[in-house]
Amino acid sequence: MNSAFWKLMTDGGVVLWVIMFCSIVGMFIFFKKTFQFHREEVNVRELLRGLENVLKRNGYVEAISLCDNTPGPVARVLSSAILAYERKDDDIQQAIDDACLEEMPKLESGLDILGTIGFIAPLLGLLGTVLGMMNTFQDIGSTNSLSLSASQLAGSIRMALITTAGGLCVAIPCYVAYNYLLARVNAMALDMEKAASEILSFFAQLSKQEKLQDGE
Repeated sequence: MNSAFWKLMTDGGVVLWVIMFCSIVGMFIFFKKTFQFHREEVNVRELLRGLENVLKRNGYVEAISLCDNTPGPVARVLSSAILAYERKDDDIQQAIDDACLEEMPKLESGLDILGTIGFIAPLLGLLGTVLGMMNTFQDIGSTNSLSLSASQLAGSIRMALITTAGGLCVAIPCYVAYNYLLARVNAMALDMEKAASEILSFFAQLSKQEKLQDGE
């Protein structure tokens, strides 16, 4: 099997090695992002319920500690909102927006590379095929015989098409992986928006209660 692999890579030429390098980079990014999203995925409803119970008794330090000990962008966005509310900032929404702007690049990092690999891999395969066909016609033009045998011509063309097959074999999984990871990013962004909306609603109710208590 190893000998067949090395023969295939040798026949494919430099372009096939470039495609192989792209596939390794793509796999690395996919597994890295999948592990990152799995590690940062939390139960948003449960986290909000715990924070609300703590904040009702003015446990700001405990609430921030809970956010710090919870992985994921949702917890960090909620922590920014709690800190802004504790400081009596006029615009808590701005603190949330700033936190979201900081978290989104972390979620999207690497996806552009994966998408680029999915786009250029077929083009690299086509480039290898064109170069292979050029070599094939060069061999036809430089041969001393009047014609090449069908087996010789088919063998040359098959080798020229190896890079196209390699490019497609890399591009298709990369496109699937890119769309899967992008869906995960969108889902986590939606969780951040929902969590921010609920914490703002909770702070509005909490402020009303505090004003009523101060009025009494």
